[in-house]
Amino acid sequence: MATSAPSGGLFGRVKPLDAILATAEKKGLHRSLGAFQLTMLGIGAVIGTGIFVLTSEAAQKAGPGMLLSFIVAGFVCAVAALCYSELASMVPVSGSAYTYTYAVTGELLAWMVGWALILEYAVGASAVAVGWSNHAVGLLKGLGINFPAAISNADAFMAKVYLAFGAAPSPDLTQAIATGGYINVPAVLIIGLVTWLLVIGTTESARVNAVLVAIKIAALCAFIALTLPVMNMANFNPFLPTGIGNPLSSSGLGVLGAAGSIFFAYVGFDAVSTAAEETKNPQRNVPIGLIGSLAICTIFYLLVASGAIGAMGAQPVQSATGVFLSPGSPELAGRCATLVAGGAVEPLVCSKEALVHVLDTINWPVVGRLVGLAAVLALPSVVLMMMFGQTRVFFTMARDGLLSERLATVHPKFRTPHVVTIVTGIAAAFAAAVLPVGKLADYSNAGTLFAFMMVAISVMVLRRKDPARNRPFRTPAVYVIAPMAIIGCLVLYFSLPLTAKLVLPGWGAIGLLIYFGYSRGHSHVGRGLFEVHELDSDAPPVPVPPMPGAPTPGPNQA
Repeated sequence: MATSAPSGGLFGRVKPLDAILATAEKKGLHRSLGAFQLTMLGIGAVIGTGIFVLTSEAAQKAGPGMLLSFIVAGFVCAVAALCYSELASMVPVSGSAYTYTYAVTGELLAWMVGWALILEYAVGASAVAVGWSNHAVGLLKGLGINFPAAISNADAFMAKVYLAFGAAPSPDLTQAIATGGYINVPAVLIIGLVTWLLVIGTTESARVNAVLVAIKIAALCAFIALTLPVMNMANFNPFLPTGIGNPLSSSGLGVLGAAGSIFFAYVGFDAVSTAAEETKNPQRNVPIGLIGSLAICTIFYLLVASGAIGAMGAQPVQSATGVFLSPGSPELAGRCATLVAGGAVEPLVCSKEALVHVLDTINWPVVGRLVGLAAVLALPSVVLMMMFGQTRVFFTMARDGLLSERLATVHPKFRTPHVVTIVTGIAAAFAAAVLPVGKLADYSNAGTLFAFMMVAISVMVLRRKDPARNRPFRTPAVYVIAPMAIIGCLVLYFSLPLTAKLVLPGWGAIGLLIYFGYSRGHSHVGRGLFEVHELDSDAPPVPVPPMPGAPTPGPNQA
C-alpha cells in the first residue's frame, strides 16, 4: 500500500501510517490470547535479569530503601506500558518505538529514538553479559576453580583511567589496582558466542525460553523461601541511609537513583504490548496483562530484596572519610577488597553475585550454587534476545535508508543480517570488556527512558492528528497517563549518575551528525520511496506518489 510522501521540512517527513499498516494486514494474526496468557507472557519476559545482576548496585545506591525503588520503577513502567500498548496495537510491526515515532512525529525524532534504542539494546546486552560473567566466575570458584581476577573484571583498568583523568590518589584506588583486573574475558566470550549464533540464524524457541523462565523463577522462589524465615528487622535500619535522592544531583544515589537503575529489571514488558494484535478483547485484556504482570513482578522483586536485606543487611559502603561510594566505581571495588582483607564478611553491596552470596552467608551454599547455575543457564538467552532486538532496529533503519544499506545485507547462506549483527557484537563486547554491570545498566536505561518518553508523546500527538484511526487498544485517561509517563521517565533519567546522564546527549550528538551528514540525504521517505518489508524482505523500494507541490525525485534518486 502506498500513500503520499511528505513534503519535507525538519519535522515534515512522516512515514505513511497506512503503508506501515499494510504489513499488519499481511500478517493477519489470530486473536487468541486472554488476560491470563498475557500476564504469564509479561512475567516470563520481565522476571530475572535485573534482580540477578543489579541487587548489589541498588543496595549501594539506596540501602534498604531500594524496596521503594522497585515500586517507583514499576509504576513508571506501568504508565509507559499503557502508552506503548496503544501504538503497538495500531502499528504491530517490527522496529518498536522507532516505527511508532516515524509514523507520528516524523523522521528526525524517529532517528533519535532508533539511535537511543541501539544504545538500550546493545549496552543492555553488555550489562547482562557482565552479570553472566560474574555468576560464571563465582560458580567456578564454588567448584574449586579460581578464574584469574586479572581477566574476569576491569576494576584495575578503570582505577588507572580515573587516575589518568585527574582523580586524587587514594587507598581505595590503590587497592583496586592491586586486586582488580584489566578485561572481562568471560563477558566477551559469551557475547562472541551469541553473535555467532545470531549470524548462523539460531534463536531460542518458545519452548526453550519457557524452560529458562521456569528455572529463573524456581531459583528466586528458593531464595525467598530460605531468606524470609531468617529475616532480621534490625537490618532495615536505617531504611533510607542515602535519602530519597535529588534528580539534579550528579551522584545517582538515593531511592530515585536506585529506581533509575532498577528500571533495567522491568524491561521486557513490551512483549505484552506487542502481543496486542493477537489478543482477544485487547481493550480489557492488555491493561490486565500489563498491570497484572508488572504488579506480580514488583511483589516478587520486593520479596527477593526483602529476603536479601533481612538476611544479611544492605547498608551502603562508605569511604574511610565517611562518603558514600558510587556503585561500580573502582573506589568501591578497592574499599570492598580492603574490608574483606581485614577479615569482615563481604557486604552485600560488594558482591558481584548478590543472591548467591546471601545464601552462602546464611549457610545454604549448595542452594546458592544452584541459584548461580540458574543465572548462568538463563542469562545467555537474555543477551541473545537483546542483541536480536538491537540488530532488528538497526536493520530496519538501514532498510529505510537512514543507515548504509550495506548494513542491511543478508547472508546468502544463513539469510540473517550478518553485517549489522557482527558490528553490534563487536561494540557490545568492547563495552562488556571494561565496564561494570551497574554503569552499563544505567547507560542502557538512559536510552530506554528516552524511547518510552517519545512513545508517550506520540500517543498524545496521534490522538490529536488522527482521532478517527482504529485503535484496538486505547490508553485509558491518556491525557493523565501519558504526562505521568513523560514526567516519570524524566525524573528517573535525571536521577541517574552524571556519566549516565551525559551518555544520552553525547550519543545523541553523534547520531545527529550521522543523520544530517548521511541519513537525511539517503532517506527513502525523503526521496519519495517507501517499502513494506515484513514478509517480502528482498522486495525493492516502491515509489510513492509525491504530494501536490512537492518536488519530483530525479532519475538518480529513484
